[in-house]
Amino acid sequence: ATEYHLGLLKAKLAKYRAQLLEPSKSAASKGEGFDVMKSGDARVALIGFPSVGKSTFLSLMTSTASEAASYEFTTLTCIPGVIEHKGANIQLLDLPGIIEGAAQGKGRGRQVIAVARTADVVIMMLDATKGDVQRNLLEKELESVGIRLNKPKPNIYFKPKKGGGISFNSTVSLTQCSEKLVQLILHEYKIFNAEILFREDATPDEFIDVVVGNRVHMPCLYVYNKIDQISLEEVDRLARQLHSVVISCEMKLNLDYLLEMLWEYLALICIYTKKRGERPDFSGAIIMRRSASVEHVCHRIHRTLASQFKYALVWGTSTKYSPQRVGLTHIMEHEDVIQIVKK
Repeated sequence: ATEYHLGLLKAKLAKYRAQLLEPSKSAASKGEGFDVMKSGDARVALIGFPSVGKSTFLSLMTSTASEAASYEFTTLTCIPGVIEHKGANIQLLDLPGIIEGAAQGKGRGRQVIAVARTADVVIMMLDATKGDVQRNLLEKELESVGIRLNKPKPNIYFKPKKGGGISFNSTVSLTQCSEKLVQLILHEYKIFNAEILFREDATPDEFIDVVVGNRVHMPCLYVYNKIDQISLEEVDRLARQLHSVVISCEMKLNLDYLLEMLWEYLALICIYTKKRGERPDFSGAIIMRRSASVEHVCHRIHRTLASQFKYALVWGTSTKYSPQRVGLTHIMEHEDVIQIVKK
């Protein structure tokens, strides 16, 4: 009985929290938003408390100079820069510092978090001298506005229907959710007809995420700056944590490794094109997401190309032999070379 009660309270809490965070309709939009036009092949947002070195990092990695000073809140709006790496242009956004209570709108925190939702990867800048305090506070702020860091989407099929009640199924044995609890949570959201299939042993919180549906699941890199001010043992402890990188902007330590990790988290691949009878063009790569197919490449080159497609020849690690003749569904890999033949 207690578990049902807790599940129900969680549902109510999630519902009321969402109502609290939605800005009131009467307050018209005052002031400027932060959003910057998306450009480049991917977008990375820098989030962190004031004075952890976000602006210094932006100035080091890109050709954009962001003002840095020894007082808090030097950066007041969103400053975009571009990192050029392996032929890809990665847009890096230096956002103003977040303070505790940002999700409620303190220190323009709401606008900062809204921009972070549009990024492909979040880099969370942390001060290594403060230990894990900042990380826990920031995770809490982002959790409360529906950003889930480094968590896969819950594998739950959920579809509201017009009628027929609630049909509940699961392919695995459930230890944390039961049919009755699911019904109670749905009733809280005034959903009485739906189809639900659990494909994993999910928690009530994860099920509520699926019902609410506006949650963003994104990869996050925890970057600990200022490692030149702490002991080697502490650096070692921070570096061994999951999804963590230790750097020093002051002494320019470990920045190349951070770039490699960022490339890995963005899941980007370079694909080169080749004309018939000529050498491949290695100067301009097509930047795609990992597990992109030949069809995606065709759409990137020209929108009519897929309809005139006959076959493609691919050289590289995605093929069994080079060149291999492939169709539209073939999945490309990093640094493959493709030649497309039209009808």
